[in-house]
Amino acid sequence: MLATLIPLFDENMAVKAFSLFAQKDNYLLNPSLQGTARNDGAGRIAGLEVIEKTGIETLSDDADIFVSLNEISLFVDIEEQCKAPVNRIVLLIDKSIKPEDVNINRIKELKEKGYRFAVRKLMVADFENYKRIIKRMDYILLDHKRIEISKAKIYFTKLYPNIKLVACNIENTDIYNELVKSGGYSLYEGEFYRLPVTKGDKEIAPVKATYIELLNTVNAPDYDLSDAADIIGKDTALVVSLLKMVNRMTVNNGITTIRHAAAMLGQKELKKWINTAVAEKLCEDKPSEITRVSLLRAKFAENLAPIYDMGGLSSELFLMGLFSVLDIILNKSMVDALTLVKISKPIENALLRGKGDYSRVLEFIKYYESANWNEISRIMLIEGMEMDDVYEAYLNALVWYRDLFKE
Repeated sequence: MLATLIPLFDENMAVKAFSLFAQKDNYLLNPSLQGTARNDGAGRIAGLEVIEKTGIETLSDDADIFVSLNEISLFVDIEEQCKAPVNRIVLLIDKSIKPEDVNINRIKELKEKGYRFAVRKLMVADFENYKRIIKRMDYILLDHKRIEISKAKIYFTKLYPNIKLVACNIENTDIYNELVKSGGYSLYEGEFYRLPVTKGDKEIAPVKATYIELLNTVNAPDYDLSDAADIIGKDTALVVSLLKMVNRMTVNNGITTIRHAAAMLGQKELKKWINTAVAEKLCEDKPSEITRVSLLRAKFAENLAPIYDMGGLSSELFLMGLFSVLDIILNKSMVDALTLVKISKPIENALLRGKGDYSRVLEFIKYYESANWNEISRIMLIEGMEMDDVYEAYLNALVWYRDLFKE
């Protein structure tokens, strides 16, 4: 099993939904499965299995989850497979589900139970033929790269005013901003959120300078706990967060100073907590998805370390994942951003040049985020990786991320 969440944003760059793309088999190891219903689980819907196994709150506290169906899984007992609230799930279909009576009736039946529907991968030439299905949809996903969605927007606004439009496959923030300005779309999806907001040389805000100072302190060889504690003391939010962490991990014997709290965690745990907490703080003036990407990449990279036979480098891989969006966080090019923080040469080579062993892990993570299962299957075959190990590494990262923000 493989699974990943792809975010869908509103016009304010707030995440309002996730598409949950899941795959049960490695196509390269099982080429006969290509193009068959078994790819998507047939009698078992892979996406629903993920929700049922982890709990929908692990994937998201409040965002809708889009789950893909095919012409066979449309007819399985969805309620039996997943006990998540019906109002949180949007069933996502494509043109493989033909506008035939049997399919139309099944869609109507599921909608009567409270499920919502979305359709994707329709070309302009399909709109008329699929109108019996389209008019029963709550969302239609329009691929920005494959069709002229500005014209499609006019078409749907006129004929199907109650359908919410989702602009997909958006490459950059300029296109996103143009689409937002033109209006008419409820959600947006694409690579645009991963690109730097600006590549200028803006000054770093004083509070961010403190966070960068703290990062550099704990990522120096044999750093001093007292020095880190003194810098933490400059920021009330970090002090509160540190005390919460200590209270969760230890029996509170009367912590008297910040240095005392830092000492109770110890060098290794304090370093890991600081890297995580500071990344979150640095992202506070950015869309929440940047925080999620940074922290999930960090934990996923750490979890992949033993799978890549790099178990002894898990802390380094964690840091690489964390800093993989540092350019966005600091509003600078990656070259300029990395001049501000102390990182090892292997991390620098991975982030700037795509070179070295670390870059293999980062490349894998980026393919995984985009649900590029063909490339993921190819890499797993070459590296001798087990699909279930990768799947567990990703789910563990999701659970870890959820638990970070528990009070």
